[in-house]
Amino acid sequence: MPRILNLTETAFDPEDDLDRTAPKGYAARFAAIGKRLGARMLGYSLIEVAPGCRASPLHNHRCNEEMFLILDGEGTVRIGSERHSIRAGDIIACPPGGPESAHQIENTSGAVLIYLAVSTMVEPDVIDYPDSGKFLVKGRLPAGDDAHSEPFRFIGRHGTGLGYWDDEG
Repeated sequence: MPRILNLTETAFDPEDDLDRTAPKGYAARFAAIGKRLGARMLGYSLIEVAPGCRASPLHNHRCNEEMFLILDGEGTVRIGSERHSIRAGDIIACPPGGPESAHQIENTSGAVLIYLAVSTMVEPDVIDYPDSGKFLVKGRLPAGDDAHSEPFRFIGRHGTGLGYWDDEG
């Protein structure tokens, strides 16, 4: 497996169901390159955001840290309640935490915005979406042997959980 990849040779992943159902204002292409390079503890993705759009909702990770390197274009990054202008060459650190570390990159220009996203790959992770009050729990569950696992994803809304003993006995 090669350990070197030139970003100009990166192919974006085909659209998936999440891309087709995204609301207006969300339009991005993703290329998961970490696995192609053999990375095991860090995830790397190349992300291309259409003009006037965002790649994801405002969110924070409880377990994983992310870093973004703006390669081309300009826009804004929302971190907590603040907005900052960003442009090619900027590096953005997003440590794990609560709403104060929530982040979202938006392409506010008329040209494509391209950035490299790098993140730790701690599983499971809990991702909060402060604007909608939702959360996502995701990770991989063992599937009987150490060589295989299956993805686990659960999306819920804060305040709608069950009690520990609900529906037991």
